[in-house]
Amino acid sequence: MSVIVDDDLWSAVGDPTRRRMLDLLLSEGSGTATSLSERLPVTRQAVAKHLVVLDRVGLVHATTAGREKQFRVDQAQLARAVAQLADVGSAWSSRLQRIKRIAETIQRGQDTTNETEKKQ
Repeated sequence: MSVIVDDDLWSAVGDPTRRRMLDLLLSEGSGTATSLSERLPVTRQAVAKHLVVLDRVGLVHATTAGREKQFRVDQAQLARAVAQLADVGSAWSSRLQRIKRIAETIQRGQDTTNETEKKQ
């Protein structure tokens, strides 16, 4: 049960500031490094660097608007990220269920051994 994960994509969304930027862009439709920096506890330069990372993995795309770039979330790439997360979650849920069954089997074996020892 192997799930294919885009490590660059997950590295990009692994940062809480970038996730907050995506939230802001989704709620407002678009934004610039300047407008995003006004809503985040980081500098405009830091926001610009985060936007480069998001752009590199295809989560946002920029269009030139005067002297600044206007960024929008790429819905298809975001949907791909969400689908990967769901696949990873499902795979781990299956793995955890197997681990639980193994642990329960071990526990039952120990309980049986303990009961046998008490009777002797």
